[in-house]
Amino acid sequence: MITISEDLELREIVDSDCESLYNLMKEIYPAAYCHFWKDGGKFYVDTQYAKENILRELSEENTSYYFVLFKGEKIGKFRIIWNKKLGELKDQKSVKLHRIYLHSKTQGNGIGKKLLNWLEEEAIKKQYELIWLDAMDEQPQAFEFYKKRGYQYYSHCFLDFELLYDEVRKMSQVYKDLVISNQ
Repeated sequence: MITISEDLELREIVDSDCESLYNLMKEIYPAAYCHFWKDGGKFYVDTQYAKENILRELSEENTSYYFVLFKGEKIGKFRIIWNKKLGELKDQKSVKLHRIYLHSKTQGNGIGKKLLNWLEEEAIKKQYELIWLDAMDEQPQAFEFYKKRGYQYYSHCFLDFELLYDEVRKMSQVYKDLVISNQ
């Protein structure tokens, strides 16, 4: 268990947590993204959080995968891929925040900010120079959140999931240079 603050902890996700993670994401993901999908997000949750996929992600090298606990309750997940390069910035030692999902009922408690602060501190301790992530363009509040935290646009791609509405396919990569931020 990793303590972030008095009310906030990370607990490593292990193989036996597959069903628990799937059930949590069935609750969290559609609440935030159902309007992006022709099926309300069921396909995404069913494929990304299928036991086989979770086990594959847990076995990947340089990956940290956690449940986010707020006041002892599982309210989200947080996945990090260490040593994951970002495009032409490949000369910098980089870490990717692969997924962060938090239950909507916990918004306004500063949880996202605390998690990013913790990740930045850990990355700096491990001598990483850059943190990056993919963010959906159609979630403007997320972009604003990362922008306020010092992240900047790098590039974008378009997701090719068949059940995703065309107008929400754009995903941007944003990054924060930890070397510049800490000078």
